[in-house]
Amino acid sequence: MGFRALLTDRDAEGRVTSSVEMLDDARLPEGDVTVDIDWAGLNYKDGLCLTGGGGLVRTYPHVAGIDFAGTVRDSSDSRYAAGDSVVLTGWRVGETHWGGYAERARVKADWLVPLPQGLTPRDAMIVGTAGLTAMLAIDRLEAAGLAPASGEVLVTGAAGGVGTIATSLLARLGYQVAALSGRAQHAEALKALGAAGVVDRAEFLAQPDKPLESARWAAVIDNVGGQVLGKALRQVKYGGVVASIGNAGGIALETTVLPFILRGISLFGIDSVMQPFETRVAAWRRIAGTFDLAAYAGLVREVGLEELPQAAGEILAGEVKGRVLVKVR
Repeated sequence: MGFRALLTDRDAEGRVTSSVEMLDDARLPEGDVTVDIDWAGLNYKDGLCLTGGGGLVRTYPHVAGIDFAGTVRDSSDSRYAAGDSVVLTGWRVGETHWGGYAERARVKADWLVPLPQGLTPRDAMIVGTAGLTAMLAIDRLEAAGLAPASGEVLVTGAAGGVGTIATSLLARLGYQVAALSGRAQHAEALKALGAAGVVDRAEFLAQPDKPLESARWAAVIDNVGGQVLGKALRQVKYGGVVASIGNAGGIALETTVLPFILRGISLFGIDSVMQPFETRVAAWRRIAGTFDLAAYAGLVREVGLEELPQAAGEILAGEVKGRVLVKVR
């Protein structure tokens, strides 16, 4: 049996390229469950894997794609049977293990979750790793005491995949959301998702830096890191909470101890890769019951396997709004 896959390879000069090829099932990696993939997503990390960035892929040839949804083809694990609908995110699939940019994948059963009731495989990839990460961040902040009555929540990098879904989920849960973005053309789309206001990134960063600035935010979900996260920390209210998700703006953290010891704020790192099964299932169930797929429809774009290399460049350049879905078959 054969299947189509976007195979990524590196030549002797270190150049990384990708092309769609027919592969034999014998080339699939080891695993308990074989899945026929219907949909995958495009994430920032996928862009790095397809271009050789970040040192994420060490062994070539490789099949990227850090998340996918499809149907079990066969399984040696009693938890799954042929015909079951499943979703995969995390566990370094698409980095160290062949991922979702193929019509077929073989993975460990522990990495899968059943497709939540009420979602189709396409719906699940609209959410994807981005939406799961957003919900994990919200769950963590609420566990630390955040509630809609706490005050305004800032979402940075709000026009991207995680940012748009975080904005939508927070608004649906009753929070007042301020969406920070460097792309003014997306302001109306963010307001349509439920943002009460849009903050221009350049104006945000242009404010004079002080160890502590005017306290405004009850919480922050930060997708950017670097200077943006440092600035946001200085503006969090007493007892506020911050979730750090991404580092597209840099890995340095520019801050002092003052927000922590004088305002008692808390900073949480959110890892969506190695989450336990029960945590992933609970987050997916909450997403299925909360996320407004219809309202998000205008922020979804579909591509085929052949178009992925170009789309990878776009997401790394910050040119993608919302979510890019990969129609695998």
